[in-house]
Amino acid sequence: MTYTTSQRDALRAAIASGVLRLSYDGKNVEYRSLADLKAALAEVEQGLAKDSGQPQTRRIKIYADKDL
Repeated sequence: MTYTTSQRDALRAAIASGVLRLSYDGKNVEYRSLADLKAALAEVEQGLAKDSGQPQTRRIKIYADKDL
């Protein structure tokens, strides 16, 4: 799916203001939580980066319960 920068900007503004309902391009969307908003923003940013040909960045986090 292709995403637009207006979708990305609307998600960023909603996260910054703490609003769970947002409108862009004549569409209304309501999210259940801030985590859902952040996941949607990550998806949109990844899609925009893929469309523009930028390399995908990944993070690997390692956790341990006991001393190594």
